[in-house]
Amino acid sequence: MSQPVQFFTLEQIVRSPRPLHLAIGMYDGVHLGHQSVIESAIHSARRSGGAAGVLTFWPHPSVLINPAKASRMMQTPEMKLRVLARLGVDLVIQQPFTPEFAHIPAEAFLPYLCQRLPHLAGIYVGENWRFGAGRQGDVALLLTEAARQGVTVVSVPRMHFNGVPISSTRIRGCLETGAIEEVNALLGYSYFAAGTVVSGRQLGRTLGFPTLNVVWQPELAPRFGVYAVRVAREGEERFLPAVANYGLRPTVAQGSEPLLETHLLGECPFGNGDRLVVEWLKFIRPERKFGGLEELRGQIAQDSAAAQKFFAEFSLP
Repeated sequence: MSQPVQFFTLEQIVRSPRPLHLAIGMYDGVHLGHQSVIESAIHSARRSGGAAGVLTFWPHPSVLINPAKASRMMQTPEMKLRVLARLGVDLVIQQPFTPEFAHIPAEAFLPYLCQRLPHLAGIYVGENWRFGAGRQGDVALLLTEAARQGVTVVSVPRMHFNGVPISSTRIRGCLETGAIEEVNALLGYSYFAAGTVVSGRQLGRTLGFPTLNVVWQPELAPRFGVYAVRVAREGEERFLPAVANYGLRPTVAQGSEPLLETHLLGECPFGNGDRLVVEWLKFIRPERKFGGLEELRGQIAQDSAAAQKFFAEFSLP
């Protein structure tokens, strides 16, 4: 069994005698482009007997620099850590993006890292990565400073999908339009939610379609609507097919907070208090208000049939 990922901030001492190979970036989504950078660090660490790490940040720098137009994150820090652990990194450093950190001059950034990470051997970044106060630092400056510090720098080219660069901004746009299959292609894994099942009004059971209500509130909400999903208990690998509605439930509720309601397409082994992982696979239809419960019941039956058809036609790992 692999060791759990260690979790630090830069103000803590990372006590490791092994050379540290560090991928640096915001990494919201940990998409295929991010993964290519991180995997470069992992491969170098494995070849040299070193440790593979990731330095990431929270909140997004735009929250501090331009709060009126701050980027909304598609992942919580916990979701990001889950994906990073799957990739095989040894440690994650999540640095609070404070005013003090933001004002470190670009030319002082690498010495700042080396002081706190004395075993730093290599830095791995995307080719367009910027750093330091006012985003004045680029890969050319990083190479110059790294030569002085005896640190290797690897700059990884951007990845493209259908001729367009993969980026977190592109994926956020796809989430907002419900293009979940493109989201998953760009991520390289299935977009997911993770949360605890709580009791609801039991309306789904009354309609003949009992649901699991999962508490989950991302900064960036996917398009409200119905999706084919699959569900597993957190920490388990056995996923079960389901259909989910994410939204404000305008037919039956007046609430302002979106809810993720999931109906298993077979026997449901989950219940209140369970921590679930819900993987989103296909957008079925947008959320809308119906004329009454009978019309809603008929539509849920159609949604379930559409999800059944999806799972019958597509093989999933």
